[in-house]
Amino acid sequence: MIDILPRINQLAHKARQEGLTNAETVERQVLREDYLRAIRGQVESTVTSMKVIDPLGDDVTPDKVRMKKQAI
Repeated sequence: MIDILPRINQLAHKARQEGLTNAETVERQVLREDYLRAIRGQVESTVTSMKVIDPLGDDVTPDKVRMKKQAI
């Protein structure tokens, strides 16, 4: 689990209950961006580690994914 998620949830709850200060709004935005960056990294890692095989046993992994693997 991503360690900033509890703070994001805490700020979301506070925003619904009583509203956020300007500093908290900025913090929430920064945390959300960090969270999305982490999720995108996880997805990219998962996708680049995949190999797509068709029913005949041929590798049909998209070229874009192959290029990404070679870059790593």
